Amino acid sequence: ASMWPKGFGVKLETITPFLGKYRPFVGRCCQTCTPKSWEALFHKNIAALGFHNVILVTEENTRYRGWLVRRLCYFLCAMDWKITLTPDAWEKVLGSKWIQEILSGRAPGGAGEGPKPSSLRRDVQHTLGQIQASIYPFLLRIFNWAFLKFLNCIFLNVQLHQGQLAMVRQAAQADTPLIFLSAHKSCLDGLLLPFLLLSQGLGVLRVAWEPQSYSPALRALLRHLGGLFMPPEANLFLDNPKGILSRAVLSAAVEQLLASKQPLLIFLEDRPGAVGPRLSSHGQAWLGLVLQAFREGAIPDAALVPVGIGYDLAPDVQHTGPRASSSHLGLWWGALAVFRGLRGHRGCARIDFAQPFSLQEYSVNTWSRGRSRGQSLEQLLLQTVLGHWSVLPDCEKQQEWTPASGPLLALDEEDQLLVSRLSRHVLSASIACSAVMATAVMAALLLHRHRELLENFSWLTEETLLRGFDVGFSGQLQDLVMHGLCLLHGSLSLWLLPQGDVLVLPRAGPTLAQLAYHSAALLPVFLCEAVGACAVRALLAGRVPPEGPWELQGVELLSQRELHRQTLLLLHLLPQDLLLLQPCQSSYFYCQEVLDRLIQCGLLIAEEAPGTRLTCDSGNWRFGEKMLWRSMEDFSDSDSDYEDGTDSRCFKLSQQLRCPDFFLFLCRLLSPLLTAFARAAAFLHQGKLPDTEAGYTQQLHQFLLKKAQEDGSFESTDLSQAHSAVMTFKDLGVLKEQPGSTGSTLHLSPAFTIQENREKLENFICQFICG
Repeated sequence: ASMWPKGFGVKLETITPFLGKYRPFVGRCCQTCTPKSWEALFHKNIAALGFHNVILVTEENTRYRGWLVRRLCYFLCAMDWKITLTPDAWEKVLGSKWIQEILSGRAPGGAGEGPKPSSLRRDVQHTLGQIQASIYPFLLRIFNWAFLKFLNCIFLNVQLHQGQLAMVRQAAQADTPLIFLSAHKSCLDGLLLPFLLLSQGLGVLRVAWEPQSYSPALRALLRHLGGLFMPPEANLFLDNPKGILSRAVLSAAVEQLLASKQPLLIFLEDRPGAVGPRLSSHGQAWLGLVLQAFREGAIPDAALVPVGIGYDLAPDVQHTGPRASSSHLGLWWGALAVFRGLRGHRGCARIDFAQPFSLQEYSVNTWSRGRSRGQSLEQLLLQTVLGHWSVLPDCEKQQEWTPASGPLLALDEEDQLLVSRLSRHVLSASIACSAVMATAVMAALLLHRHRELLENFSWLTEETLLRGFDVGFSGQLQDLVMHGLCLLHGSLSLWLLPQGDVLVLPRAGPTLAQLAYHSAALLPVFLCEAVGACAVRALLAGRVPPEGPWELQGVELLSQRELHRQTLLLLHLLPQDLLLLQPCQSSYFYCQEVLDRLIQCGLLIAEEAPGTRLTCDSGNWRFGEKMLWRSMEDFSDSDSDYEDGTDSRCFKLSQQLRCPDFFLFLCRLLSPLLTAFARAAAFLHQGKLPDTEAGYTQQLHQFLLKKAQEDGSFESTDLSQAHSAVMTFKDLGVLKEQPGSTGSTLHLSPAFTIQENREKLENFICQFICG
């Protein structure tokens, strides 16, 4: 029997997404932070322009016709692409304000403090050669011709929305440079996006690469293709002469590039397979250079374009999960990707451009609100975990895991804070506009052991579309299911049943990590509902047994105050890298959105609390002396008017047949990370401390693997989950970092040397986990 009906949720009309009759237009910019940009570059006809396969090149894409053209169409098309270069980059960099101050000795570390101007000129030229190199148009055309053939070997199609491209074209006509700020799903991203823009006539895209990920020979090739690399000396101390010179050359090069209106691509998400914060310190440093150029008046403004990327199966993510990715991109990676493509495991790719918005408008509106930095996780949550507080502080959480690099530290403190908020805001927009691929839907259904794949695949696709997210596929339902199963075949077992049907089961073992990796793409879609479901689970944990029937749990009344408190506790516990809440959105507002989503999807229904006036009775309500028309940011738990009204509302779990399975599905979306956190709490008395952060993370990872061998929970064994647990416990005050002669080491906090407090921490986390 099907676990979910096909039409779950509130439907205003019947939709058939597989026939292309309904698709949300994703990527609108924030109306709170950039209202003028929200109204610009968009009209209602954009959403109806449809999609285009950018790797489908025929003779119609060239100026010629004939049988020979059909065989050489890739090469002829590459020869026709427009390439516009800006010469004399060296002279412009040398004449910039930054370099002239060093040559004249006015800046620290300049010519007046040691080296001669001739020696400094050689150092400037050497540093500029580390950053960029001359672009050879013929090499660029030959490379993109070969890359086009390469893409056709590993992908069935690479889809791009024509309406999104039209917005980018319109923004490119303004007198401001385009800054593409992208998510990072594969090492292929930095090659795919420049190819896409060049093939669509938008010029040569300059890509800010991370030097540590690529071999020296490949870095030299990428520089001649338009790549930019940050010199290693730029991360030296602020008073180091070499660091000052490198940052000056880097700032001058970026100002020259932006002043010439060349588009720039920056990855705000860390590279795939990297263990650490999700926000890239390298990407934030480049974004800080763009902000610095704007502050110095080198450019009047910049158009920021969030970019979302989706792959059915990224070429550099192997069957054992993303951690199999190599730290260096080389020729073997390309050969392996082509071999996999020739074997028939070709997937689809989707690129999404969000609505461009103004850097100037965002910076002005951000500082006009003047929001504070907030409090640490230890100040907000530790006393509640230990049972000393029952009321949460009314304050936002301040959590910053991404270390600031040299170019970012050279900025003012206000600009550093602006870069941090902007990068989190844009990365959230990039993830929101990224399409959900067929492998993500299929992996989520298989990981949570759901039956009737055809019917549930259709249901989950429709629910994704109704929440404002797009999917990166279309076609016949049966073909889509077979396509997803084919790509995930390494993690599945297929059994032929006597009735002629096929039983699909995920393979027990480490291959479950791959399914968990793909299904994580659905978490941003259902994040609000998942947080709310786990909060409801925590409320019910102390009242009814987890194994109890759904009817028994549905009897319990859940007050809005309790739901708000449990949701806020979970929001504080979960890392900011997972939530990616936009800085313009408060935690209280997000808690209200969580409750609204639970009501909207039918999991919660309003119930009258005993002894209260009926909700439908609108007579004699006391509105209070305060104005009713207030900003959402002005509401708080201490508002007396609010307490008299909606805060006293109560809810019950819906008793509809579809609700138990949907509730379990939502809880399981967050279970892998929360399970890793709970096991990290249980590991506190077994871990060998003191130890370095990396060493203790490896200890915890081995413990997670050991527990997974016992109960099969391999979806909670990712190294990034272990790192998130260690970082969260540091912020919470469970682990203390102490400096030493050989570096900083972690020590267990004195409060958690007591077994009772360790059990309180574990129980606090376990209340949000649903089995």
